[in-house]
Parts: sequence; C-alpha cells; structure tokens
Amino acid sequence: MTTGPRLEMTGIRKRFGATLALDGVDLAVPPGQCHALVGQNGAGKSTLMKVLSGAHPADQGELRIDGAPYRPRDPAEGRRRGVAMIYQELSLAPHLSVEANIVLGVEPARYGWLDWRETRRRATDALGQLHHPEIRPEARTDSLTIAQQQIVEIARALAIGCRVLVLDEPTSSISHRDAEQLFALIDRLRGQGLSIVYISHFIEECKRVAQRYTVLRDGKSVGGGAMADATAAQIVDLMVGQKVGELYPRSPRAPGPEILSLEGLAGLEKPSSAGLTLRRGEVLGIAGLIGAGRTEMLRAVFGLDPVRSGSVRVGVHSGPASPARRWSQGVGFVSEDRKTEGLALGLSVSDNLTLSKLDRIVLPHRQDSAARRWIELLALKCRDSFQRVSELSGGNQQKIAFARLLHHDVDVLLLDEPTRGIDVASKAQIYQKIDELVSRGQKAVILVSSYIPELLGTCDRIAVMCRGRLGPARPAGQLDEHALLLEATGEAA
Repeated sequence: MTTGPRLEMTGIRKRFGATLALDGVDLAVPPGQCHALVGQNGAGKSTLMKVLSGAHPADQGELRIDGAPYRPRDPAEGRRRGVAMIYQELSLAPHLSVEANIVLGVEPARYGWLDWRETRRRATDALGQLHHPEIRPEARTDSLTIAQQQIVEIARALAIGCRVLVLDEPTSSISHRDAEQLFALIDRLRGQGLSIVYISHFIEECKRVAQRYTVLRDGKSVGGGAMADATAAQIVDLMVGQKVGELYPRSPRAPGPEILSLEGLAGLEKPSSAGLTLRRGEVLGIAGLIGAGRTEMLRAVFGLDPVRSGSVRVGVHSGPASPARRWSQGVGFVSEDRKTEGLALGLSVSDNLTLSKLDRIVLPHRQDSAARRWIELLALKCRDSFQRVSELSGGNQQKIAFARLLHHDVDVLLLDEPTRGIDVASKAQIYQKIDELVSRGQKAVILVSSYIPELLGTCDRIAVMCRGRLGPARPAGQLDEHALLLEATGEAA
C-alpha cells in the first residue's frame, strides 16, 4: 500500500475564456482520510472536482493517484481509474433495478450475454460492504428513498473499485437521521482505506466527518489544515476573505406585543393542529422531520393553501386571507422552492425584488434605484439590477427572495428553509440581517429549518412539529439537538 497521498493535485489551473476558474490549486488526500473542500458558490470547488473526474481537462498542473500520473480523458476513464463522483443530483436510472444501476456501464457478460448471476453477486457484495441489508438488489430504484438511492450510488462506486470518492452536498435532500447514518458509513469507508473528498455548505457537518480541510476562494487555495484545530468562524473568515464574526449573531432582543397567532389551525391534510403566538422582536423556530407539515403550516398562514379549521390572526386582522391580502397586512413568505415558486427566474433582479410592491406606474429607473439599495446591503453578486435571476448563483438567488420581503417592509417574515443549498457566507449574511430586523423590536420571524444548529443558533423559541401537530414553543436556551430530535420523531417522553 502506498504511504503517500492517494490523491494528489498540484498547481491545477483552468480557464474558461476570460475567466480564470482555478489558479494553481493544490489538494492531497491520503488513504483512509476524509478531506472537506469548502468555499462559497463560485469559489472553484465544482470545477476542481470536474477536473478530477475527467469532465474538464486541466490547462496546467499535475494529478496523481497512488503516485501514478493521472489525466483522465472523460468521466468514464476516471471511474475506471478509481475516482467516483456522487453528485447532489443523483445520476441513477430510476426505472432500473438496484443491481442494474450498480453495474451500469460495466455490466458483466458471458458469451455476449448479460451475466445476471454475476450482476447479483457484485451488487450484493457492494451493498454488503455498506451494511444496508434493507436495500434489495432486485428492487426498482425509484421505489427507494433519496437516502437509499444515495447508498446505491456509493455501492456502484465500490463495485468498480473506487479508491477516491467525492461526495457533493450529500445531505442536502435527506433527513437528519439519514445524514447520521451517512456519516457512520463514511467512517466505515475510511476504515476500508478509501480517500474521501466531502463538499458541503454545512461547516458543522465537515467538522463531524473530515480530518482535514481546504478552503477555496476565487479559484485559489487560501487555507486549510487539521479540522480539529479550526473553528467554524475561522473557516468562514477564510471563505469570505474578511472577518465575519459569529456565524449566528445575537443582539439584545426584547420581545414586544403579539403580532401573529394561530389557534387549532388545520389544513386539508397538514397541519392537523397548530397553535402558536409570535411577538415582535423575536425569532420563532419550527423544527421537525421532512413531511411533518411545517411547510403546509406556513403556506396556510400565508393563504397559499386552504384552511380547513382553526384561526389565523395578524394584528387586528382575523381569518383566512389571500396572499395579496397577507402582503397588505404586513406578512411576507419565502418559499423553500425558490426556483419554481419563490422567484421568476426569467425576469431581472429588479423585477424580482419589486414584484410584490410596484408603484402605480412602473418606471425602470425607480426599480433600478430600489434594487441597487438591496444589492449593496446584502452584497448581491450580479452584473447589475437588470441581469436575469437565472444567471445568478443559488446563494444570490436566495438573497433576492429574502430581499423582496425587506423591500416590501413586512412586519412578519415567514421563512421556509431560507438557507438550504447556499454557501456559508450567504447564510451568515442572512443570519445577520434576521438579527438586525428583530433586535430593533419591530419585525418578527418564523423560521422553518431542518438544520437544528441553525434553529438553536438563531431562534429565541422553538416549537416542534411531529406528524402534523405542533408542540409548544420553548426557549431555545433550554433545548438541545438531542431533545429536539426525540420530539420530532415522536419518541420524547
């Protein structure tokens, strides 16, 4: 076995026209190590991994696998050489069986015919290494959960003799429990000698699974080292290029009068029962598993989904209302699905920012002036206010959806997974703005999040939704991750 790095990338440069995407990046990962690759959207992480996988050729630099020169012509050759990529968007054939997916592209054959016995053996062996007996080789892939499909992707990598495994945002679409099982699997794979590159926007996740880290910024390696020696704040500072301070800022807050209340709120299916009070100057968090009914509750409050029973009171206004009426009452909503529901991707930045609050006569220069204010305050990275939103990164798109509520000057912000899939620097800016809004005592926020550290770090009180029912809100300082998880799964005493 080699005693040096399993994977070694030295001085990697890659240019796309006038854009220098990678500028002399170095990365080394020995056998049995998980190495976190972190950076803002656009920092060069994806480009570097595409060079590694063979999707892009490097313009300059050297790549080695177990000391031997490595320069794949395409991803197929990269996989044959032992490099496997597990993308955020899984690349399985959903209509095929698990075993067919595991051997896809490297199907065993005898006398020109597919060898189903060998296919079953390879699939069973790969799944056995991952300790997931509940996944049957003959099952259709589209019958599995997202987390199980992810396991099938990893099994496919093992079946072709993977030595370097790249995981790109692997927890973005799975539950907390599935994520913990994935982390345990990563630890087992390291024990088998695999080299793992882990890409994530969640610094706490990286600290959980990785032994070392590398930070990319503007296509360059700007720092790295032993993960045990680094704090989340230090890593974020490297990503941004300046001091960010605390990831979850908390200014003095003095909750004021009640501004929103729910009593026995029930939708057509979910929620089955939700009651809460929200006061000015506070952030109220809603925890729970995916599918518990958190999103449906916010949609019912905002008027997007019908209310079957119960009441919603906003200030002096009581009863159900349309989204337009909610806007006029000072309630704004950021959807968890920004691409199809939260933004008009084909329209400009200024159009998206001002859609909910247009003057009687729309003048482009007035839209531009209003948009430029929020572009500056939220450090939006765009060419100008007339650039189409579809051309921006996910983090900048999310900031636009958030800024629309600020432009409308709403009193109640309903935020459904507002930081999902965006980089840590963008998260820090959104957390900072939330803290500023509530610390002045005028605004109030309901924050739905599947990421418990986010809730504990930003919220004053947290309520847990389990199977459609919302529990009582309690001070965040009296809660921890374990207690919230027990309540979310219905296992709390």
